[in-house]
Amino acid sequence: MNDAEIARIAARLERTNELLQRMLAEVATTPSTHAIFVDAGYVYAAAGLLVAGTEDRRAFDLDAEGLIEAFIDKARTIFADSRLLRVYWYDGARRRIHTPEQQSIAELPDVKVRLGNLNANNQQKGVDSLIRSDLESLARHRAISDAALIGGDEDLVSAVEAAQGYGARVHLWGIEAAEGGNQAEPLLWEVDSRRTFDLDFCRPYITRRPVTTYENEGAPPPSRDEVRLIGARIAANWLGERGRAAMAELLPGHPYLPGPVDQDLLIEAEQLLQRSLRGHAVLRRALRDGFWQHLESQL
Repeated sequence: MNDAEIARIAARLERTNELLQRMLAEVATTPSTHAIFVDAGYVYAAAGLLVAGTEDRRAFDLDAEGLIEAFIDKARTIFADSRLLRVYWYDGARRRIHTPEQQSIAELPDVKVRLGNLNANNQQKGVDSLIRSDLESLARHRAISDAALIGGDEDLVSAVEAAQGYGARVHLWGIEAAEGGNQAEPLLWEVDSRRTFDLDFCRPYITRRPVTTYENEGAPPPSRDEVRLIGARIAANWLGERGRAAMAELLPGHPYLPGPVDQDLLIEAEQLLQRSLRGHAVLRRALRDGFWQHLESQL
């Protein structure tokens, strides 16, 4: 090797060292970034049960804006030298169409609403895969260094593992369980840290709705035929909103309706009739009969 080749190698090494030093200097001055990933279904169920004593969303109001701001403030304290990328709010909706409440959340600054679907039993579908996709993508592109994950489903384990595989730290946040636990143990084992929000933290953001009363409770109850027609009317609206795929999910369970569907049917019927059916088992059966008869007539 002659002097000229040695000089060229030395020049390349010097240039490489300069690039590495510049890269290290840039990394040192780049602030850490964190994001907050919220499984809204978990938050509604856990916070509702803790504060209002029920997981039923219709029984209470959630101040989502206030709660999101509280999460942001908590993250600002924990990740003191980090900046917030955004809050991801994952929820379910029929045909992935925003409800008015979800639309108002989507309009909040630094908040991204991501929607999975709701099946005939009002169960979220596709939310866990959305969380995994976002967590993995942001970690892979070094967009975040820390992720605060608020959820409890065991299916989120793969999302945690994917993000950690790209060097991100995942911190599991949960809501105090009224009794027992509300986060899967495999999920607790995988995360880098854990934090639980207690009753005092959640109470300001949950307001229980008043029990509905009806003016004509003293009037004679409606006939079975009248209630059966109400059931058929509700079934027609239900089928129009959810489609035949949802109906196909219900049919194998005939003559029983899944709990959430049965509860929705009862509440809507009481609103139309302007009276409670809670003490009338025969009328509630007539209501379900009318619902099923309409669905079967569409086969």
